[in-house]
Amino acid sequence: MSASASAAAQQVLFHFGKWPIPQGEVFFTSALSFAVVNFKPVLPGHVLVCPRRIVPRFADLTPAELSDLWSISQRVGNVVERHFKADSLTFAVQDGPSAGQTVPHVHVHVIPRRAGDFDKNDEIYDKIEQVEKDGLGRVPNKDKGKGKGMDADEDRKPRTLAEMEVEAKQLRAYFPAEEQAIKLD
Repeated sequence: MSASASAAAQQVLFHFGKWPIPQGEVFFTSALSFAVVNFKPVLPGHVLVCPRRIVPRFADLTPAELSDLWSISQRVGNVVERHFKADSLTFAVQDGPSAGQTVPHVHVHVIPRRAGDFDKNDEIYDKIEQVEKDGLGRVPNKDKGKGKGMDADEDRKPRTLAEMEVEAKQLRAYFPAEEQAIKLD
């Protein structure tokens, strides 16, 4: 990647709560939502879809934002399921602190799934809660997972910006440039 391309990829156009999201991590935008790769995915292909407006609770979304968020989540789900050769999807929303939400910005976890990816299927919800501890999972995970999830025998490793940019670029290719609300490349 050239120096100018790298600088453009690190430009911040979006935030996840208080965390700036480099443009290179974003792979789809609409007028009201954006989709971003995950710093410490629970499973390969685990991404987030967020409203562009930072609101803490699901009830705070306007009807247009709500419709756009779920429409984009469906499109993103179709892409990550195909790209990561999965056969199912988990869509998860934690709405408020008592539900496990740690970042006060509504978001949908979109996670491609395969049979047997966890010993107990519902373990995925514990893993989602763990990665949320500090915005996109940007703190070390102290829980040693025993299931068959990503890096199950050791802590999930944070990914580098370069790794996330590669994944975002791969996923961006599924969405025609003219459908993007913001030019990402």
